[in-house]
Amino acid sequence: MTDAASDHDDRNDDADDDHAEGDVAAAARAWDEPLPGARIVLASRVGTAVFVVTAVAAVIDRDTFGLVAVAVDLVLFLVGCVVFLWAFGVAVGRSRTDAIGIGGLYFLQGSAPKPIQVALLVPFAVQVGVALVAAGLEPFTSLAFGVLVPMFGLAQAGLWGARYGHFGSRFDDEKPGGQAPSK
Repeated sequence: MTDAASDHDDRNDDADDDHAEGDVAAAARAWDEPLPGARIVLASRVGTAVFVVTAVAAVIDRDTFGLVAVAVDLVLFLVGCVVFLWAFGVAVGRSRTDAIGIGGLYFLQGSAPKPIQVALLVPFAVQVGVALVAAGLEPFTSLAFGVLVPMFGLAQAGLWGARYGHFGSRFDDEKPGGQAPSK
């Protein structure tokens, strides 16, 4: 390898190291700084934990915990419906100036930082998984009410997206997520 090629490779390695160090520093700062919508994230996690505990208890002993699980499922579903509509209302208000899409609103696609996406979509995925497994283990029982619970997780993500999500403007040539259109 020539000295020029070796120098070029060393510069690329240094650039990669600088980029990696920048990513690590950004991640460290992200943990130190409070993320917007912390209460929404907390509500999603608490609701998911309560659902998982009651669903597992009901699978183990349906006679003792079946009614508790149904009550938790219905409460989370009803809260999810209210929050879902609240998020939709907030999004309608923002849509006068922002170009809001359903993927960005409820699934946070391109509208939220990665830590928020993970913090809200992982509990949603856990809700879906636990609901399907519990209902599958005890089909045609009260555990089937668990399939209603993911409305809660989706609604929490939607509320975060409606209140804090970054969307492009409806009035300029900016794409959602703050990117200029390609021509």
